Amino acid sequence: MRDPSLRQLEALIAVVESGTVSRAADILRISQPAASKLIQELEADTGLELFERESGRLVPTERGMRLYEEVERVFGGVRQLARAVEAIRREDRGHLVIGTLPALSGPFVSRALAAFHRRHPDVFVSLESRSSQFLMEAVLLRRLDAALVINAVEHPSIETERLESPPAIAALPRGHALTAKPVLRPEDFHNQPFIAFGVTGMMRRRTDDVFEAHGVRPNIVIEATTAPNVAELVAAGLGVTVADPLSMAFAADRLETRPFEPVVTFEYNILRPVRARNSALAAAFIEEVHNQARAVGA
Repeated sequence: MRDPSLRQLEALIAVVESGTVSRAADILRISQPAASKLIQELEADTGLELFERESGRLVPTERGMRLYEEVERVFGGVRQLARAVEAIRREDRGHLVIGTLPALSGPFVSRALAAFHRRHPDVFVSLESRSSQFLMEAVLLRRLDAALVINAVEHPSIETERLESPPAIAALPRGHALTAKPVLRPEDFHNQPFIAFGVTGMMRRRTDDVFEAHGVRPNIVIEATTAPNVAELVAAGLGVTVADPLSMAFAADRLETRPFEPVVTFEYNILRPVRARNSALAAAFIEEVHNQARAVGA
């Protein structure tokens, strides 16, 4: 028995996954006779019957599938090694891993990253959009260089920095009757179809408190848990809302906005590991986040 060649093993994977020699040949970019020969040589070299022909298809035998699974496991390790090599190369030119809430993951963070990239064009950036709890744990485990979350965290291994969000705005469909008013107040929303955030969210709690204090009960027609959904529902004309302007950026070009009084504020926090290896890059990104927040509020 001879050791199989790499090309024979590639042919095995291609035939198992495609089901025919002709499609396997296309995948390998060789002729069909050449692909057939590779399989025949593999069977001869291993002494194993790897395929049975059924209705014009090559069906792996039990031994063929066992060999395929072993080869795929080895090839998977090679692919993982290639990814590790690429990661090491990225480290040489800088690699920043950022996490953000879904509410801020659209235009707001994109603009901050664009500004960061203009200053650091050689830095490779990875961006994850997850829940605050997931992001906090990832920062604690030093898998993230910085994360935008809702709540501050008191932990000796985490630095917390407050992100000041501009005051809440009223978000309206284009052409809505309320756009005639320069400033909107709670009483303007009485009986208006209203798109509300989920009952456990920070934005919902803040707006509920304001409406209750003024004796107003909006007509909640839809409740959505994420800012992108709320923004899209308002843009579609299904109702109005009061929200943090950073999170409404998803549909800013399809919404009308007006100042809302009394002032309602929302806070976010930026987390990063203490003594992180990428502290300078993380600080540069955080600076752009603050710049974007100020630009939205200007």
